[in-house]
Amino acid sequence: MLGQVLVLGGSGFTMSDDGTSAIDDYLLELTGLPSPRVCFVPTGSGDSDSYCERFVSAFEDRAQPSVLSLFGRSPWGYSDPSVLLDQDVVYVGGGSTANLLALWRLHGVADVLIEAVGRGTVLAGVSAGMNCWFEGSATDSFGPLAPMSDGLGILPGSACPHYRGVPGRRETYLQWVESGVLPAGYAIDDFAAALFRDGVLVDAVCEVEGNQVFRVTREGEAPVPTRLVRTTVAATAGPTGGPPVSL
Repeated sequence: MLGQVLVLGGSGFTMSDDGTSAIDDYLLELTGLPSPRVCFVPTGSGDSDSYCERFVSAFEDRAQPSVLSLFGRSPWGYSDPSVLLDQDVVYVGGGSTANLLALWRLHGVADVLIEAVGRGTVLAGVSAGMNCWFEGSATDSFGPLAPMSDGLGILPGSACPHYRGVPGRRETYLQWVESGVLPAGYAIDDFAAALFRDGVLVDAVCEVEGNQVFRVTREGEAPVPTRLVRTTVAATAGPTGGPPVSL
């Protein structure tokens, strides 16, 4: 798969009190544009109003933000998913990985995203928005943490966000990969992210020192060199109390 995909284990504006995030700054810089078009896709949260408001507040002073609402929520209304082809960045929020994928396939979003990344759109996502790009993932879409092998497959292997941030998640994911329940993949801590270019990991960053990206195989986990990035642009503070970033 050609193109750039940035996957966030749990960070960005969704986990910031004031909307600022060094990883979000890094994402915008990937476009090479002074004011990129950034579309937020909040399907996993049921198009939560507060989540969308936080996104707009975080990006409106440094980008051209928009929201793709499959639920037709006001003030955005329903848009044909083909609008994603006109974006510089597609940023997928957290929520339910299973619900997100089901609705995307029903509305034709999955096919549009594959076309968009091939045209040069940067794909990004946090939590469930990380899981969706891989072949499989660790998800709590069905209650307890469970393996899921129904991702888009834009990126090879499996994914586990919030890796060391949720008790038991690390041990469970390691066991699933070791036993072959999930294929080898990538585990990412909160406040860390990994950049894939043409399906290959090319960079790993964090906005909290010590947080990490890991490559996980049947032999165990191996830390990927992860560099610290700093916030360079102040975002406007948005409403607090956004939806939980579940999977």
